Amino acid sequence: MSATPPSSNPGNAAASANAAKRILVADDDPAILRLVTAIVEKEGFSVIPARDGREAYKLLQADASFVAGIFDVVMPHIQGPELVRYMKTEKRLMRIPVMMMTAEQNPKLSSDSFSAGAVVFLPKPFTTSQLQTMLRMLISKASI
Repeated sequence: MSATPPSSNPGNAAASANAAKRILVADDDPAILRLVTAIVEKEGFSVIPARDGREAYKLLQADASFVAGIFDVVMPHIQGPELVRYMKTEKRLMRIPVMMMTAEQNPKLSSDSFSAGAVVFLPKPFTTSQLQTMLRMLISKASI
């Protein structure tokens, strides 16, 4: 009588397949960073957190193996749209789809985010289900 390996369970297989898929999350608000991290991890992904745009930039320079990015629009040092524009100039980063989030009420920020290359935009505050829906849209754009 042999034990069934966890990978033969279809439910576990999907969760473990996603766990190998890493998402870069950048937000200068520690509470939002924790919230987004918890929701994304609950969906089965690994999260690499960044506290601002410069930290996210350094992580992207060192490692391009992210399936997606979730960035705040307004961050210290390097803003979200600027980070996306940088990604679009690097062949190894341009395939990574990005979701932008902001609490700012300026409609120009969403159009700037899309023109920079973001594929999904999420206004703050958001519900867990809104983030989950946008995450699914984001991942559907990923080449994984």
